[in-house]
Amino acid sequence: MASIALAPSSNRPLMPVLAALSVAHLLNDLIQSMIPAIYPVIKDTYHLDFARIGLITLAFQVTSSILQPVLGYLTDCRPWPYAMVAGMGATLLGLLGLSFAISYEMVLVAAALVGLGSAVFHPEATRMARHAAAGRQGLAQGVFQIGGHAGYAIGPLLAAAVVVPRGQTSLSWFSGVALLAMVLMSWTAGRYAALRREQAAAVGTTRLSERKLPANHVVFAMTILIILLFSKNAYTAGFTSYYTFYLIERFNVTIQVSQLMLFLYLVVGAIGVIVGGMIGDRIGRNRVIWLSILGSLPFALILPHADLFWTGVLSVLINLIMASAFSSILIFAIDLVPHRVGLVGGLFYGLAFGLGGLAAAGLGVIADRVGIIEVFRLCAWLPAFGLLTFLLPRSTRSA
Repeated sequence: MASIALAPSSNRPLMPVLAALSVAHLLNDLIQSMIPAIYPVIKDTYHLDFARIGLITLAFQVTSSILQPVLGYLTDCRPWPYAMVAGMGATLLGLLGLSFAISYEMVLVAAALVGLGSAVFHPEATRMARHAAAGRQGLAQGVFQIGGHAGYAIGPLLAAAVVVPRGQTSLSWFSGVALLAMVLMSWTAGRYAALRREQAAAVGTTRLSERKLPANHVVFAMTILIILLFSKNAYTAGFTSYYTFYLIERFNVTIQVSQLMLFLYLVVGAIGVIVGGMIGDRIGRNRVIWLSILGSLPFALILPHADLFWTGVLSVLINLIMASAFSSILIFAIDLVPHRVGLVGGLFYGLAFGLGGLAAAGLGVIADRVGIIEVFRLCAWLPAFGLLTFLLPRSTRSA
């Protein structure tokens, strides 16, 4: 294994590295979030039903889901920080492909290329954030993930301002975002390589002693974490893919208004993820997972019955509470197998994309049968899976 124990050479997180990772995450996820944001444009251009819209989400999320654990495992054995630059190159090709697609099939291929870029980025970036954390894993993951949440929030806003009025080809204008991300990733990769050399010299061949759970307990805990992740991402996928359609159908708002409300829903996630990470460092991951998933249940149940104003308010509250779940789930999983950071990071980021993609496709099929309003009533019960948090072990560092 090429993984090294984390050196106790510094008691303060390396904020320049974490900030650079966060901005790179922002740029990466900004491009991704523009795909669902332009679904109304794509739906009209290619005359698609909801099931085919869901397949676009499935294309770029499942590509990432399948490849991320594999790439994470490979980089556990042989870290390659500069792979992120190549991954962003694939994202750039996908962006250009979406801009000039002449068929629905070409849209699917371009979306898959965007997913490939994320498959390369997330495992290595997760490892970088962990090495730069100086023991404050919740803070480090919060800083890293706030960029992703911000990017997901900004993307729909830019799509509403640029792509919706100017057409699908205007997506190519955002090629500069991908090029900027490639430059930033190159700098971060160089800093991380130097950091690893310093930590390796400080630790040498010594490993930090850690309590290990039996393998069957680890598998059981991982299964619970995956179910919790599914409940969160299935609910989130319903919002990111179909919230605009829900608002348009139920309240007869314009596309721009619906995308502004989607922006408000997404942007608060950036606040929730860093606050949740910092709280998790103090009170434990179990409690944060419990509060963030199950705590959103009452608001989710009320939302399908609210008017337009309270729909916006409740959606913001739901994402603010629920956003902190992922960082706590990820850190909990890494603490179960701390020398498989790339594999676990790739697996859980991959599952985040893949489960969301499967949920989006499934919800699209259901929406074609029963209507998008009924789908949101059904999804309101998904946060109830948060009750499974009680089954997680409390003997790891996450407890």
